[in-house]
Amino acid sequence: MKLHELQPAPGAHRDRTRAGRGISAGRGKTAGRGTKGQNSRSGGGKQPYFEGGQLPLVRRLPHLGGFTNIWRVEFFEVNVERLNLFPAGAEITPEVLVMAG
Repeated sequence: MKLHELQPAPGAHRDRTRAGRGISAGRGKTAGRGTKGQNSRSGGGKQPYFEGGQLPLVRRLPHLGGFTNIWRVEFFEVNVERLNLFPAGAEITPEVLVMAG
């Protein structure tokens, strides 16, 4: 078997149907949408959250603002001028800064 001889199993592949492309295509006129009504129109249909006029779940729940970023990195600024408190040539680590306040 060669690469150019490969093909899908019989019946595994169907040609796509082009709805609304004339009577000879078999899905012309109403294109499988029925006759009249909201869903037959372009852009018709209801939003995903619509619940038949009942107040949607999205609007019934309380609004809880924001979220907590679990990858947040907290930074603490240190003025370079404040480093004058330490003797010249001293090694300054975060622990030393915390102890110095």
